[in-house]
Amino acid sequence: MTRFSPCGGRRASLRFLLLLAVSSNAVAGGTAVDAARLAAAGAETSNWIQHGRTQDEQRYSPLTQISGANVKDLGLAWYLDLGTKRGLEGTPLIVDGVMYFTGEWGTAYAVDARSGKLLWQNDLKVDRDRGQYGCCDIVNRGMAMWNGKVYVGTFDGRLVALDAATGTIVWDKLTVDLARPYTITGAPRVVKGKVLIGNGGAELGVRGYVSAYDAETGDMAWRFYTVPGDPSKPFESPILEKAAATWDPSGKYWEIGGGGTVWDSMAYDPELDLLYIGVGNGSPWNKEIRSPAGGDNLFLSSIVALRPETGEYVWHYQTTPGDGWDYTATQHLVLADLEIAGKPRKVILQAPKNGFFYVLDRASGELLSAENYVHVSWAKSIDLKTGRPVETDNSYKTSPVYQFPSPMGGHNWQPMCFHPGTGYVYIPARELAMIYRQDDTFEFNPKFWNVGMDVMKDLTVPAWLDREIVKKVGAATAQGFLLAWDPVKQKEVWRHNSETPWNSGALCSGDDLVFEGTGRGYFDAYDARTGKLLWHYDVQQGVIGSPITYTVGGEQYVSVLVGWGGAFGMSFGFSSNTRESPSTQGRLMTFKIGGAAQLPAVDRPRLLPQPPPETATSEQIDEGNKLYHKYCVYCHGPGGISHPNLADLRYMSAETHQVFDAIVLGGSQRERGMPAFSDTLKAEQSVAIHAYLTRVGHRTLEAEQSRDSTWTSVKHWLYGVMATVADWGVRLIAWFKNAAD
Repeated sequence: MTRFSPCGGRRASLRFLLLLAVSSNAVAGGTAVDAARLAAAGAETSNWIQHGRTQDEQRYSPLTQISGANVKDLGLAWYLDLGTKRGLEGTPLIVDGVMYFTGEWGTAYAVDARSGKLLWQNDLKVDRDRGQYGCCDIVNRGMAMWNGKVYVGTFDGRLVALDAATGTIVWDKLTVDLARPYTITGAPRVVKGKVLIGNGGAELGVRGYVSAYDAETGDMAWRFYTVPGDPSKPFESPILEKAAATWDPSGKYWEIGGGGTVWDSMAYDPELDLLYIGVGNGSPWNKEIRSPAGGDNLFLSSIVALRPETGEYVWHYQTTPGDGWDYTATQHLVLADLEIAGKPRKVILQAPKNGFFYVLDRASGELLSAENYVHVSWAKSIDLKTGRPVETDNSYKTSPVYQFPSPMGGHNWQPMCFHPGTGYVYIPARELAMIYRQDDTFEFNPKFWNVGMDVMKDLTVPAWLDREIVKKVGAATAQGFLLAWDPVKQKEVWRHNSETPWNSGALCSGDDLVFEGTGRGYFDAYDARTGKLLWHYDVQQGVIGSPITYTVGGEQYVSVLVGWGGAFGMSFGFSSNTRESPSTQGRLMTFKIGGAAQLPAVDRPRLLPQPPPETATSEQIDEGNKLYHKYCVYCHGPGGISHPNLADLRYMSAETHQVFDAIVLGGSQRERGMPAFSDTLKAEQSVAIHAYLTRVGHRTLEAEQSRDSTWTSVKHWLYGVMATVADWGVRLIAWFKNAAD
């Protein structure tokens, strides 16, 4: 049997599964993971015992049983249904034949890595009401391991230590102020017996920091704040007093929080004994509001080096001084030893959101090189003498600016990998622009986004607009690709079009392989040197989780979490592989040479519910259109065109229409991640949104019923023409910007 499900009779079957686990070859919580073992992780080719496999976060495995010569024979070994339709972003860990991983909200799992049998599961009783504070889905990126325990950061801001053998809680610490909209989605790291964790929430309004907790007791050892607090109060450290000089206090940034959350990337160099953290965007995004007189606003959008035992500041490099565009530096940090200008250098590599690829000396923070790896319009270049960007006229204070990259970045959280055999970095990259526009009426709202920009100003989508035009125009204007980048020459080597801007992390392995999953629902393997596609597997749903490889019993496996979502996935469902119909549930999928397991056939019925009669006025529908695209579009997509991992609001059932207010205002779907908007919307506004979506439902039904008509064929031809025009428009804009540069 190759399929297992933790859903249905979960509690009743758990003891039986645990009994099976005792007799299996894999016993959770076997050999202890300590500092020596973490430092020597590179030699443990059978395991993947930390987030990036090794402390340098290269995400490279030297295993060669699966190679370019035989990867075509890779087949499904087993899969585990997880009973979720939300985004799965995690990187599993493998320790002595047991796989540990996280799902939505931070739910923790352990399975037999050879067979996929569930050993234990713990949902950690996360407060579902905190779902309203998630900028980017109720996701989690993984675990850390130490001395028979696994560590998880939960969506409601806790750091939890679990017994690796049983999944029971050893200790549970709240790491945030619950009065503020903090969340945790990143994977913790363990360095020298301390568990390190950051947090998220800068879009809504928080102050960022990273904390260290004793791995055995859960006691907090230290906390490093990434931005200064209220300047009328004592600073937590001398470096924050210096950082405060780069902020304008007239903006009262501390009232909103200032931002600077450490929501993802970390790396550790045991030889230099330096911990590296990536720091996020400002809160609010708009620097004209946050710090009106300007300033670099340290340590926003920076790489910061700390002493892991004390949290003492050592050095920093700021990728985007005074960031006003959500250009975080929380993207994956990779440590490598490279020969640059004829000299061996210990470097740190990053491709942050701002579109430039940075190579820094990791002992000193000295900038060695920086070149744009995607199209960039906010800056012409990076001055190697000053380390600062040579910015273009990109202020949006008085007029809107169409700018590359967008807040989705040239590269987001999806980890890149470094292949020491080729010397290349493989980046899940994208090219996507946005109109940045000042919000002249900004007021802080503690329960909603506080970006200080009219991100969705005047955005409305006519109720008659169907999925085809949104899909085709979106695909033409939002490019995604796997990019092979030479960090020494700072040049592109090859790229492979992923057909969507939101894909998985990358895995480098063996002599010649790179793996990546795509939002279109495929898991692929490429020749690391040439970019040739060597293997292509339909996993039935978009992939954003990061693959790993390992061995058990001398046989090599490749595993990946499959379940599309996250920031782009929620808002732009048209970019996935939904094929106009409901998606499959999330899964953990594992492959091996000669694997013969099969996924069940996908039942993709055409849903044609009859919406209720239209009784609203045109004014109500127009108002609902505006309100929907102000408050709902972040999760449910333009025009209600949602990814079916969330509720596709074009296809609401009769029951959903009847209880619409109970869902939107009353929070009746909070357990599924849909918070109540009673503090944000008035009753008549909910009615207006419902009226707009009712109109959308009727127009969708009409389009479905006339799909085979002559007019539909003509309409789709017109959509194709519009998409082509949009594509050429983007290309012309890019050409003019390059010419201007």
